[in-house]
Amino acid sequence: MIQNLNDSMTQYGVDILTIFPDFFRGPLDYGIVRRAREMGLVEINIHDLRAFTKDKHRTVDDRPFGGGEGMVLKPEPIFECLESFGDVESHEIRLGPGAKQSVILLSAQGRRLDQTLAAELSALDRIVLICGRYEGVDERISEHLADREVSIGDYVLSGGELGAAVIVDTVTRLIPGAVGNQASTRQESFTETRTESFTATAELAGDGPNSTCVSGGLLDYPHYTRPADYRGMAVPEVLMNGNHDQIRSWRRKTALEKTLRNRPDLLERVALSAEDKELLNQIKLDQIKPVQINGKN
Repeated sequence: MIQNLNDSMTQYGVDILTIFPDFFRGPLDYGIVRRAREMGLVEINIHDLRAFTKDKHRTVDDRPFGGGEGMVLKPEPIFECLESFGDVESHEIRLGPGAKQSVILLSAQGRRLDQTLAAELSALDRIVLICGRYEGVDERISEHLADREVSIGDYVLSGGELGAAVIVDTVTRLIPGAVGNQASTRQESFTETRTESFTATAELAGDGPNSTCVSGGLLDYPHYTRPADYRGMAVPEVLMNGNHDQIRSWRRKTALEKTLRNRPDLLERVALSAEDKELLNQIKLDQIKPVQINGKN
């Protein structure tokens, strides 16, 4: 039985404003998000914006002033839905220091979601996610209601629901207790745990190395499990030789190697230790070694 932790921990609150509430029946009912909800770590409420309309057709959108393609979500349902909560901090407080709530507009024009932003949001007590649709939302939502705009990537979606589900999952797994081994969430790809020396901070778990050696903002290293040999594809020998220092060094080198190959931009943003720089130089030298054919270059 999953223990309810309401008595010992502050419950994280999530409110989602949408015209498609049924969309969230799937994404929020599986995995870590479901577990966190059952444990009482997070409370997620879905609000149907059509319930805050005044006409018989439950109209939530209208044509844009000035002409143009598409329809725009009206401001009234969104404002009135948020105001119905009665306990959301004012716009001014949410923009000030020490704010514990945030009203977020999902928007292609917003700040791009990354692990740093996810960590910032997880440190709050509550987030409200406004899902845009059609051509967008009335700009007064962005100017006077939301305190930030967030995008999950440099592309355009049909609406903010997918983005909201991504934010909920990303933030929920950072809430203490949501993941079985919380240390794993601090040591994944993009997590900026900066260290002067990765070997100095790698902790032992039992008689072996911990699950990772701290990503430090890099991509994660490769993972392998049983069987050791599958269809002739063997697990690297270093992972099975029992030498924990070699394992940590191999993991760090392969993380650097993968980052250099797939996301070299990350190397410009992270603090690399002296060991990191030495490993990176080795990787680059290996990549430029001339191929020898029949003993000739």
